[in-house]
Amino acid sequence: MTVKEIRELSPLEIEKKIREIRQELLGLRLHKQTGQVEKTHELKSLRRDIARLETINREKKAAA
Repeated sequence: MTVKEIRELSPLEIEKKIREIRQELLGLRLHKQTGQVEKTHELKSLRRDIARLETINREKKAAA
């Protein structure tokens, strides 16, 4: 997700997206442990997406 896309979301939508990405990250970690992940770069990408979402969510809460 890009920063522009995230900023267009409401705080509730951001929270929902964070939960979804964390679930996806958990699944990828489990698959990685069993050696079933081919695209290991997705782990790093998902962690960065979560960080972006949380940062923008905090900014929105502070501004409100």
